[in-house]
Amino acid sequence: MEGLMVGLTSMTWQMFVMMIIGGILIFLAVKKNYEPTLLLPIGFGAILANIPYTSVLDQVEGGHVVEGALSIFFRVGIMTEIFPLLIFVAIGAMIDFSPLFRNPKLLLFGAAAQFGIFFTMILATLLGFDIKEAASIGVIGSADGPTSIYVATRFAPNLLGPISVAAYSYMALVPIIQPPIIKLLTTKEERRMRMDGGGNDRKISRATLVLFPILVTILTGLFAPTAVALIGFLMFGNLIRECGVLNKLSLAAQNELASLVTLLLGITIASTMTADRFLQVSTLFIIGLGLIAFMFDTAGGVLFAKLLNFFLKKKVNPMIGAAGISAFPMSSRVIHTMGLKEDPTNYLLMHAVSANVSGQIGSVLAGGLILALVH
Repeated sequence: MEGLMVGLTSMTWQMFVMMIIGGILIFLAVKKNYEPTLLLPIGFGAILANIPYTSVLDQVEGGHVVEGALSIFFRVGIMTEIFPLLIFVAIGAMIDFSPLFRNPKLLLFGAAAQFGIFFTMILATLLGFDIKEAASIGVIGSADGPTSIYVATRFAPNLLGPISVAAYSYMALVPIIQPPIIKLLTTKEERRMRMDGGGNDRKISRATLVLFPILVTILTGLFAPTAVALIGFLMFGNLIRECGVLNKLSLAAQNELASLVTLLLGITIASTMTADRFLQVSTLFIIGLGLIAFMFDTAGGVLFAKLLNFFLKKKVNPMIGAAGISAFPMSSRVIHTMGLKEDPTNYLLMHAVSANVSGQIGSVLAGGLILALVH
């Protein structure tokens, strides 16, 4: 009987709190539809990981380590970086870069909207995090969950749980976080600003679409070899999409691969969300700093667009700059919806998509740059 009651008698209030947090994440996923493919497995995994003597984590029995399923997944899938890189293949297969070719100047917003990453790195350092932890926290602002996980795995695996939860939570909250910031930084006239077609009717050749991922990978590798895994797997997925001879694999990457790896990634990340690791003051700092990074990335994109308009004959609607984050395609939809609210005949979707696609590239390059510069 004692053996049957050991879990109940060993339960602590901290474990109970973590189970509540897991339940909240499941609620947000099911009821609010916030990133359900990630938050639901993370939430359920948090419950699994906080049951006393849970068999999903490594346990010491009789002087021997009994390996748990989630601990094995963590070592094989996260610490080897396999899961995040497979997600990049899936994301690459989902992205159509042709809108960016039709309006290439919007590529600049993918760089401008990464400002919050580096600002937050400085702030996190001032709050006592070491440079590698600060870099991992800053990347939350890119609104790119896989990149956040990849950098955290390299630099701060002890912070992987809160960083992952913050990254995916803020991605889900894009429709809530971005509009107030955009409205604060723009006037009604600016939000109603029209943009021309930007070459939306121009046909992009298959050769261009096939060569693009190859050339981007080579150029990135020559200047930042540490970023090759990040950008290379993303571009490999895109090459599968655009080559025209691997349609079945492209669809499999976009659907089956993305779904399966995302589920495994989420529930495996939760293995780090044990009460002793997660319930710390640093977790609150990480979540708060992640929000700051996200807000400053949005603001950086909008302000850069306004600055650019001083030099452009054909002005850019400043809201487009906010789509330079990596939350694809959610952010572009938010911008388009805001534009329609201001003027029901003003369609900004293709322009926002172009900036949003550039944000996906920009976040990956920012992650690679951080890996190259931080030691």
